[in-house]
Amino acid sequence: MSRQPFPIRLAALLAASLVTLTAQASDQVTPPPQKQALLITGATLHTVSGAVIESGRMLVERGRIRAIAGPGEALPAAETGPATVLDLRGRHVYPGFIAANSALGLVEVQAVRASVDTTEIGVINPNVRALVAVNADSELLSVARSNGVLAALAVPGSSTFGSIAGTSALLQIDGWTWEDMALVREVGLHVVLPTMRTNSDVLKGALEPFKDEVRKLSAARLQQIGQAFEDASAYARARAAEPNTTPRDARWEAMLAVVRGERPVFMHADDAAQIRHALALAERFGLKLVIVGGADAARFAPLLKARGVAVVIAGVHTLPLRRDDAYDARYTLAAQLAQAGVAFCIAGEGGAFAAAAERNLPYQAATAIAYGLPRDEALKAITLYPAQILGVADRLGSLAPGRLASFIVTDGDPLETATQVERVFIQGREVDAGNRQRRLEQKYQQKAAGTAR
Repeated sequence: MSRQPFPIRLAALLAASLVTLTAQASDQVTPPPQKQALLITGATLHTVSGAVIESGRMLVERGRIRAIAGPGEALPAAETGPATVLDLRGRHVYPGFIAANSALGLVEVQAVRASVDTTEIGVINPNVRALVAVNADSELLSVARSNGVLAALAVPGSSTFGSIAGTSALLQIDGWTWEDMALVREVGLHVVLPTMRTNSDVLKGALEPFKDEVRKLSAARLQQIGQAFEDASAYARARAAEPNTTPRDARWEAMLAVVRGERPVFMHADDAAQIRHALALAERFGLKLVIVGGADAARFAPLLKARGVAVVIAGVHTLPLRRDDAYDARYTLAAQLAQAGVAFCIAGEGGAFAAAAERNLPYQAATAIAYGLPRDEALKAITLYPAQILGVADRLGSLAPGRLASFIVTDGDPLETATQVERVFIQGREVDAGNRQRRLEQKYQQKAAGTAR
């Protein structure tokens, strides 16, 4: 029997530990665009970007927030006719949460290869667009939406040991097709840096001989990624000088906005060596850099702040990077970055395995509160801050005139597990807040009650 290449063998070992997810296509119906104005009264409005308004009123028209007022303040008349009044006394209204590192829409049943569209074959794939692979019928979308996640960045996955994975897309969690769901079709280029350290706790026993292979493969991938940016920069110069005669290359065309500094590069980097390499690449090619992961980001806080590099924290509910790290290293990361003045947001771990857990995004923020992050900052870390990092703060992340009317109605603080998301609105239209998990719960509660009789 011939010996398989190391990446294939390692992938097989990792695949053996995966937990199979089960789901079906969603049967929920997307409502039509908002036609009649909506006036919300009596609710506590958590604007996020401003003060909390008790007994507030909010006028929603044509899918956007037209005006917000407190008690005794005047509101303009609706332009599209009499508004439907929704009395929400005793309830709270929050902007929808934004999952800034997600595979939502790109994966369904992890054990069924045909339903997993996260990763393209090959190493250098800047022309890959996550948006066109999004499955609008995924049950995982309604699960996330039912707990307040109303927008998500669909992130392309990486081949083993890093790659230039492709371009992400920002989705609203509602729509008949991926075209309907797209808020921003191309947000940024995602680069997954390979590991730069050999973990002796993992590569031991039967895997001991592979240490040198890991080091060589990581070095080769770093060289490939660096060369791709070099080639894209050269291509951009050639296209600027000779736009009509330079042969077109789809890969480098996709990177033009990146090397010109017009579109961000999301570099997935956790440990210090990866972050250092990401900063070096950004400086060398003039890139607009965002770090995704950032387990060691606090070590570089002054430099990150000085260079204006934001950090997407990829999971608070995550183990420390090293055995000798503090047990709460991930829990305190958000507080450390906030204290240092580094732009950041809180997201999930990303990837196919974590897609089913995006509903837990508010609880990731809640854990950060328990370890030093002020509550207001934690709420911003899953609403306003991801909107700013993704370049959509003029549309999402807060309750303010002109913003999209994408918000949730709760019976309490959504960062607490006991709180229920009672109603969901996306661009002014009410969307079903249920999901398959809740329907199954109700089904078997009825079955149990009938059996007891």
